[in-house]
Amino acid sequence: MFDEIEFEKIKRLPKYVFAAINEIKLQMRQNGEDVIDFSMGNPDGATPQHIVDKLCEAANKPKNHGYSVSKGIYKLRLAICNWYKRTYNVDLDPELEACVTMGSKEGYAHLIQAITNPGDSAVVPEPAYPIHSYAFILNGANVHNFPIKWNENMELDEEEFFASLTQTLCENVPKPKFVVVNFPHNPTTTIVYKRFYERLVALAKKERFYIISDIAYAELCFGNYKTPSILEIEGAKDVAVETYTLSKTYNMAGWRVGFVVGNPKIVQALQKIKSWLDYGIYTPMQIAATIALDGDQSCIEEIKEKYQTRMEVLIQSFKDAGWEIQKPKASMFIWAKIPSVVEHLGSMEFCKQLLQEAKIALSPGVGFGHHGEGYVRIALIENQKRIRQAARNLKVFLKRFEDTKHK
Repeated sequence: MFDEIEFEKIKRLPKYVFAAINEIKLQMRQNGEDVIDFSMGNPDGATPQHIVDKLCEAANKPKNHGYSVSKGIYKLRLAICNWYKRTYNVDLDPELEACVTMGSKEGYAHLIQAITNPGDSAVVPEPAYPIHSYAFILNGANVHNFPIKWNENMELDEEEFFASLTQTLCENVPKPKFVVVNFPHNPTTTIVYKRFYERLVALAKKERFYIISDIAYAELCFGNYKTPSILEIEGAKDVAVETYTLSKTYNMAGWRVGFVVGNPKIVQALQKIKSWLDYGIYTPMQIAATIALDGDQSCIEEIKEKYQTRMEVLIQSFKDAGWEIQKPKASMFIWAKIPSVVEHLGSMEFCKQLLQEAKIALSPGVGFGHHGEGYVRIALIENQKRIRQAARNLKVFLKRFEDTKHK
């Protein structure tokens, strides 16, 4: 009898594409094999000590152990607004235009739950971080995709983007209500400049849609590049919200502290739904997060330098092994086209064989949507010694295919 009961929402979710890689990886580790793991964007460094110290201090005060505030304590919301003023010269109201979330992923999922009606449509360019699409699907909305394209400098092809977006808006009834953008992009690392947001905000006002901008990797940019915020654009708060997280910037992934800011109508919808669903993050974590945002920022440069060094080492050592890869300008990832000698395998089979034979774990591009096929995402979460070992393993792996090709 109970076997006949269906959970329709869960049925709308596909099989988790990365599960096959994770299962192989787990089995190998249980067998005592050493896997060099570039598959998940999980920072390997310690949270800066002054943030940890503040957490310990706050946790030792009994008054901080009760229920917190679902939208975040005032001082943290104020620190978020201070961060925007300092970083982007953007003024935000901590009461009406900022909401603390349990990481940007939870915040995004609850945001979509708050503002989406069954039958709504959203545009999510691909490849895409999976929750960007599936938060809408879980809430009965439809998602329209088009592929993003970039140049040799990993800069977005804006003309192609706006041509595809305009076509998507014109061809679908009902017209999409939301457009999701995520730059620096996960998984591709593609970047944009301020002019992109000027065009996007103007189009949103003309075509009447809301923009959800995810800038989780805003601080992790290399060279002279600086990530812009959509909220820098005059009038952007009329049509846009932005999500951010402390996970990558401050090595605080497990702390789950993020926020949503911008359009007051949307932010207050998120605040209201969270008041029904949760009691907020543990108060000492919020106090420590306030120190992260308002305190010494030199730790960010150290974290950026670590990722940049790893990126340079990986690109050079993998090139020496026979795999040439484009250099990113931002994020903690590398988006790499599969080597031509193994492109016939596809991203999933390539990742499986590379893991089983070379003990290197990557994320298959197809896991980020079918427009990600032919690529893999490499997370910069292993140290330089491990990266060079991976390159040696890779060289042996690719040579097998080269030898087969020439037979």
